[in-house]
Amino acid sequence: MEDEEAAAADNGLTPGRAPTINDIARIAGVSKKTVSRVINQSPFVKADTREKVEAVIADLGFSPDPQARGLAFRRSFLIGMIYDNPSPNYVVNMQQGILDAVRGSGMELVVHPCDRTTDDFMTNVRGFAVRQKLFGAVLPPSVSEDERVASMLNEVGCPYVRIASVSLDAPEHMVVTNDHVGAAEAARHLVELGHRRIGMITGPDLFRSTHERGDGFRRALSEAGVTLGEDMVVRGAYTFDSGVAAARELLSRKVRPTAIFAGNDEMAIGVYQAARDMGIDVPFDLSIVGFDDAPMSSRIWPTLTTVKLPIRDMGRMAAEKLLARSRGLDPAKLEQPEVIPTLIARDSSAPPRR
Repeated sequence: MEDEEAAAADNGLTPGRAPTINDIARIAGVSKKTVSRVINQSPFVKADTREKVEAVIADLGFSPDPQARGLAFRRSFLIGMIYDNPSPNYVVNMQQGILDAVRGSGMELVVHPCDRTTDDFMTNVRGFAVRQKLFGAVLPPSVSEDERVASMLNEVGCPYVRIASVSLDAPEHMVVTNDHVGAAEAARHLVELGHRRIGMITGPDLFRSTHERGDGFRRALSEAGVTLGEDMVVRGAYTFDSGVAAARELLSRKVRPTAIFAGNDEMAIGVYQAARDMGIDVPFDLSIVGFDDAPMSSRIWPTLTTVKLPIRDMGRMAAEKLLARSRGLDPAKLEQPEVIPTLIARDSSAPPRR
């Protein structure tokens, strides 16, 4: 603080008065617009000019007012995450990925939970985007799968990136996760272990991932000559409780499955609970495979075999596409990342008892 006050005095500033962008421009010998470009990390500033301005900023301890920046640009420095997802692990991991990307950028993350099944869903989301003057929005599933949201954000001039199991938009607006690939790996893993009576707990119909994971799993079983009977498929809701209920239903069948594939890890952990309550040993009486590789999957016992979906990386990739715009880059010309899920074999899957 003393160094900053001394620097202010040396540059003709009144002691105790916070320096302004005009002061920075005068001392650095550049225009106010150039200082603004440096603050906002524009690529259109020469390296030596940038270094000179940044040195003055550091010397005086100047901190730009975020509200003033937002007013100047007629939008805030906020990236919104708009989500309708019942899995808390998914939501937290996605937030962490976005924060990884925005750290040091001058942007901040603001989250907006919503419910796609309500009558006021679109009014609610539009109000949020307009009210916050969002710099951009990250849309995880299932909000990402709603064409009305993408159209509305285009209409109000809010850039967005959608995260979804298949491509739904131009590449610069997408992070594609290829869920069917991971589900197929899960099916092949169980077949290779020797399982033939296999159950599946799916997610809610509203999610595209439910259908992609289910189709990928069925297709791989069929290619291996294994039929997934309709009585072996139970609908879940991507929640722990729904996993418990669905597993109890499957494990009460006269001929019960020797393995269950759950559409996400929350439901897979629910299967553990149901098996424990019914005295069924995991993995020797029942193999369990999940999807997502949530942190809990490697901390429970037996550790959960699951399909790794790098959710944190997905959030980072989406935010980085938005940030490219702030740096004067064209997202359409950047390398377009694509996520390929992979199976992580752990202790919850084993050959069935003979």
